[in-house]
Amino acid sequence: MSEQQVNNPLHGITLEMMLNHLVAHYGWEGLAARIRIQCFINDPSIKSSLKFLRRTPWARAKVESLYLEMPPESVDESDT
Repeated sequence: MSEQQVNNPLHGITLEMMLNHLVAHYGWEGLAARIRIQCFINDPSIKSSLKFLRRTPWARAKVESLYLEMPPESVDESDT
């Protein structure tokens, strides 16, 4: 199974880590402007967003895509 993960840039990065990095980099307003979903617009929190993203594959895919598009210097490797 580890052979399949070699080329996966998200291997070892949890959804919570991604979301924390995105919020730190863009803020909730910036995140909501890039991905128009209610959990980022109305009373956003990590907990409610994680709950929604875990149940909604299309939204999670958008978050993962945005995370991969972030400049590498925005992601502190010591956190992952």
